[in-house]
Amino acid sequence: MVTARPVGIVDGVDYQQTGLVRKIDVQTIRFALNSGAMVLLSPLGYSPTGEAFNLSMEDVAASTAIALDADKLIVLAETGGVFDSDGNLRREVSEAEAMQLLAGDTLPEDIGFTLRHALRACEGGVARAHIIPYGLDGSVLLELFQHDGVGTMLVEETLEALREAGPDDVGGLLALLRPLEEDGTLVRRDRGLIEREIANFTVIEHDGVIFGCAALYAFPEAGVGEMAALAVNPQVQGRGDGERLLQRIEQRARAAGLKRLFVLTTRTMHWFLKRGFVLASVDQLPKQRRGLYNWQRKSLVLIKQL
Repeated sequence: MVTARPVGIVDGVDYQQTGLVRKIDVQTIRFALNSGAMVLLSPLGYSPTGEAFNLSMEDVAASTAIALDADKLIVLAETGGVFDSDGNLRREVSEAEAMQLLAGDTLPEDIGFTLRHALRACEGGVARAHIIPYGLDGSVLLELFQHDGVGTMLVEETLEALREAGPDDVGGLLALLRPLEEDGTLVRRDRGLIEREIANFTVIEHDGVIFGCAALYAFPEAGVGEMAALAVNPQVQGRGDGERLLQRIEQRARAAGLKRLFVLTTRTMHWFLKRGFVLASVDQLPKQRRGLYNWQRKSLVLIKQL
């Protein structure tokens, strides 16, 4: 199923029986898959004249993924991903970032080799390539079904986006907010209200799933804005998403000419105090918002100067 060609002589070195993939027999592979068989490809290829060549598994995997127009390429590697200069695993790398890393020649030789073939697969039409550790039990399942996975995922563009919400996000917002509304952390908002106020929301999305949100309600006559409905999925809390949402809401408020930002909270006072908010009173709220204050919830008022 794999036709190979020799590497040949490079810089005066004869690589003899070391080869490169020339062609993948897609038709035969698809026939086997459609018949319910599992196709195992070894790192060996044969020339049309019958010579056997030793191939790298990365070359075979990337070439096969491109030929089959696969959705994913998963490479089990010893290193298990791409690491930054501080030794931290990079969970996601875009094609452009991968090119920069390879051009910089700072990666260890083994991970650079793996990343180069993963990049070749993505450039050839494979949507995503994953580099995961083969020494971790269950690494394939952990990579595919956890939010951050356990390795490095190579994509055309980063899958995480901080952006303003649109009508298609209503369902995702409801799913994110509902648990916090049911335990009393947030005020309940029905679907119709969110649909009407969708332009007020900012969301953090990863691979099509909303993992965080916040809303800005402006009171321009008072030069004040309210940040409301700040929520981050419990699975990804502690990774700075709340901070990023706050910064975006502050940017939106400044762009609207607002001078102050306030929040009403019952359980997260200290989080806001650490980020420049100070305790205030209900009397300091804009008149329009003061009339809607829910005295039964007894929410604390915190204000920050922008």
